[in-house]
Amino acid sequence: MIILTYLALVRRRFFVFVFFSPESCTILPVFRLTGGPAPPAGGGLWELALENRGAGLYNEKKRAQRPQKVRTIMEPIYVMGHRNPDTDSIVSAMAYAALRNAIGDREYVAARLGHVSDETQMVLKKFGFEPPVFVHNVRNQVCDLAYDTPPVLNAGVNVSRAWDVLRADGRIAALPVTDDDGHLYGMLSPGDIASYDMQSIYRPHVDEIPLFNLISALEGRIINEAGDMVDTISGDVVIALPQAHGCPVIKDRNAIVICGQQDALVREAIEAGVRCVILCQAEPDEAARSAAGTCVITTSFDAYRAARMIYQSIPISRICRRTDLISFRLRDYIDDVRELVLKSRYRSYPILDDNDSVVGTLSRFHLIRPKRKRVVLVDHNEAAQSVPGLEEAEILEIIDHHRLADIQTSSPIYFRNEPVGCTATIVAGMYQEKGLVPSEKLAGLMAAAIVSDTVMFKSPTCTERDRRVAERLARIAGISLEALGREIFSVAASDSRPADEILTTDFKDFHIAGHNLGIGQVTCLNSDDVLRRKQEFLDAMDRRMQEKDYDMMILMLTDVLKDGTEIIYRGDEETIRQAFNVPCRDNAAFLPGVMSRKKQVIPMLSVLWG
Repeated sequence: MIILTYLALVRRRFFVFVFFSPESCTILPVFRLTGGPAPPAGGGLWELALENRGAGLYNEKKRAQRPQKVRTIMEPIYVMGHRNPDTDSIVSAMAYAALRNAIGDREYVAARLGHVSDETQMVLKKFGFEPPVFVHNVRNQVCDLAYDTPPVLNAGVNVSRAWDVLRADGRIAALPVTDDDGHLYGMLSPGDIASYDMQSIYRPHVDEIPLFNLISALEGRIINEAGDMVDTISGDVVIALPQAHGCPVIKDRNAIVICGQQDALVREAIEAGVRCVILCQAEPDEAARSAAGTCVITTSFDAYRAARMIYQSIPISRICRRTDLISFRLRDYIDDVRELVLKSRYRSYPILDDNDSVVGTLSRFHLIRPKRKRVVLVDHNEAAQSVPGLEEAEILEIIDHHRLADIQTSSPIYFRNEPVGCTATIVAGMYQEKGLVPSEKLAGLMAAAIVSDTVMFKSPTCTERDRRVAERLARIAGISLEALGREIFSVAASDSRPADEILTTDFKDFHIAGHNLGIGQVTCLNSDDVLRRKQEFLDAMDRRMQEKDYDMMILMLTDVLKDGTEIIYRGDEETIRQAFNVPCRDNAAFLPGVMSRKKQVIPMLSVLWG
């Protein structure tokens, strides 16, 4: 009789099974813990079985069949907004990843491409969220390859054991060899073993073979007490065949004598004090069993095979390749790896993790079609604003509310572009389409994104749908949109923040009719306080224009209370005057009614520049 107890905590993905056997009075717990994908490093699904082996529950056969640890890799799909992310970019990525995971797609991970602004940090903290993982780029890395994971051998393993491993799988080009700490020691290929084996024909000599290695290779045993006192064996290997005039070689004390049922020769060798006598398919006599100065070993192998196995009992550390090793790390970029591989002629290269432990090997054919990272883009569809290395990634979806730009894909994808004021509005609509109500905290987070991106519904990009969705989310979260807006915009341009940081918090690059333009935008409740630091911003612009080769830079100080935008600029003053038809003074101007960068500033400059 077996009683089964099952406990499942679904949301935490933690399962416990308990088996109880009254006959053996043994409790057998089996734990299963599954987790989602990990940050740029790699991600995965781990399953661990911990078993308490009760008396009489398992026999040896079942133990041998039971896996100890299973690792199944689940590649993440990164949901990411644009560079220098604003609140909408961060929140939309988090909300969409949460939506997909909630309906069963567990591999979606929210990501960000830049620093989290003070405004966004405040919003996240207010509703109890951590920032998404930071992704530097999505270039293909070694960790994206379907590399080989051959057995990794310790440097002390003998050649015979290594050859068995290589022979078991003919596809293995070379085996990684590690030291006792698991770090790379060398590489062993079939060619290394063959080269050493050929050398043994011309030089039948071995040095300091560990006795344990020799016994293992010969599948033999020591029959005299003196043999138990020996740790290593050295000397010339001699197959002592019967000869008419005796065998003068056994007079050499450094000899390792291999013979059969030749009692007289064995006694002669022992009297001569040779290092070792190996009896092949023979019954030892009393002289062999009581030999005092010689290690006597018996084996079921014939003389020829015993001789070959002696050479294969040396540690692989002596024959593996240790010089000119080329290894790669999981985080190395494939472009760099490919360049090194093309300059070398090795068939296999070891792969190391961050702890310098060997995790696998790669060959040239692994580099032909690497597995690309998968991404979903939100709040943008322009390559210049997206993650570096996007051309090497696989774009699965785009969800955006901006104009169509220049991103191209190799196959059709799901593209959702709607004329609303905030991407979070679109994502909230997708929750409704899936019949899923966001949690109170997530609803508050999305409401904050809409308030921020529509500038408390005063932006010309704002639609009635943005307002309705924000109000519905606010009711779910139990918050006031007006109070939330004042809280958001009160932290946008704090005096404690450096001018460079404020300038680049919400910053985008544009290329219009041959002109390189950079525009940053800060939404605040009192732009006059920020304008007092105008010279700091101008100095920061000068530095950035020199670094990025901009033709013009603009910092928009969008004032919620003034219902307009103060701009600070560097570049051609006449361009600002003609584009916006406003007076300019000391690299500053006020644009009444201007709240949107994409709908009011960029279009005017585009018309002027053609």
